[in-house]
Amino acid sequence: MVVMDSDDLERLLEKVVSKAIEAYAVQVPTSLPPVLSIKQFMELLDISRPTATEVMRRPDFPVNREFGNPRIPTALLLRWIDEHTEWIDNNAGEDFKAKHRHAIG
Repeated sequence: MVVMDSDDLERLLEKVVSKAIEAYAVQVPTSLPPVLSIKQFMELLDISRPTATEVMRRPDFPVNREFGNPRIPTALLLRWIDEHTEWIDNNAGEDFKAKHRHAIG
């Protein structure tokens, strides 16, 4: 059995939470807005309107429809891109793929 006082427990929790935030934080380049319109999304990925519409219908895709027109949170999109590289390889335009390869090294 481990016994900790409340100050030790609080410090431990702060450290764990900070590490978790660091591990899952996605850095959004300052050149991108925090939320993308469909047009900005299409331009960023160099994809057509039908392809954009198709991916936004996926249940795992981060799109918010609460603002009247669909909006894509940029940080969540970047995380989605990292988690779905197969979709990106098959659907994104060459301009995006070249920029993405350059950005990740």
